[in-house]
Amino acid sequence: MKAAVVKGNSTIEIKNIKKQSLGSGDILVQMRACGICGSDVEKVFGKYGQPSMRLGHEPAGLITQVGIEVSDFNVGDRVFTHHHVACYSDDCHECSHGNETMCKKYYESNLEPCGLADEYLVPEWNIKHGGVIKIPDDMSFEEAAMIEPLACCIRAWNKVTYKNNDSAAILGIGPTGIMHAMLAKLYGFGKIFCLDLNEFRLDFAKKFEVITINSGNANALEQIKSETTNQGVDVAIVATSSLNALKDAISLVRKGGTIVMFGVPSKGANIELDMSEVYSKGLTIINSYAASDLDTKDAVDKISNKQINVSQLITHKYNLEECQQAFAHAKSGDNAMKIIISN
Repeated sequence: MKAAVVKGNSTIEIKNIKKQSLGSGDILVQMRACGICGSDVEKVFGKYGQPSMRLGHEPAGLITQVGIEVSDFNVGDRVFTHHHVACYSDDCHECSHGNETMCKKYYESNLEPCGLADEYLVPEWNIKHGGVIKIPDDMSFEEAAMIEPLACCIRAWNKVTYKNNDSAAILGIGPTGIMHAMLAKLYGFGKIFCLDLNEFRLDFAKKFEVITINSGNANALEQIKSETTNQGVDVAIVATSSLNALKDAISLVRKGGTIVMFGVPSKGANIELDMSEVYSKGLTIINSYAASDLDTKDAVDKISNKQINVSQLITHKYNLEECQQAFAHAKSGDNAMKIIISN
């Protein structure tokens, strides 16, 4: 089988890997679509701060083989597969406190060799702990590849307290930034401000009935305050790895407001903050890492029920052999929103 791996020096190699040996409780999936995530791009071109360097954690495909002890899935099933699955044990301190993505087993449960391969093995652990979800016949594989990033956004919003008609600022309006805006709309937010430096993405966001602002605009803060009765927004989502956006969020949020760090900072990233402003404004700063399979089930429902139309975010498709070109395109963001690898 072929798989995309990080070779180093900003290079992706398509390697021929020996076909995985199927255990009695495992399944083999032919990847049909897999999204490129910002964290994947960081693994190739940046300094990724998390343990795994495997590429492709947004895969969907067709089951081609099942282990002899697998009873809930069959060859031919169309599925989304989560790349990591927590244990959900009452004895697990992280899971019992709602921190499933911090669970030790979460990091140990991987797709083999990775999701960005023409075929990949889903281990028995993932299957038994809810990591495989059948997708409806009317959901395309490309839409299913958007389940995981939407689930990450849903998890972030589940950590925020808000009221109907609140205001929000989304800093960084790549694919997940737009998803955050779509969820804010779904959750009853009134004014939704989307900030970015990329003019293509600012123009793209206008179709979602949001207020777009170039974050390089020196009057951005004044504009947002003027449209929020001089208070600032209730919630700011930092959907970019740029820590300067975190500084901007502190300025944009009202007293008592909430900031969500969603984008993945580079390893070793540092920032100087005036903590007296954070303290005196009574701000809440939280982060949200990844998604559990509970969040993915919610994402499947929102996509299948047409509450969130993820297909409109897909602007480009590449095949597996074109991964280097696809990742470079994703890094540049040149006239692109969501980029999908199709197989």
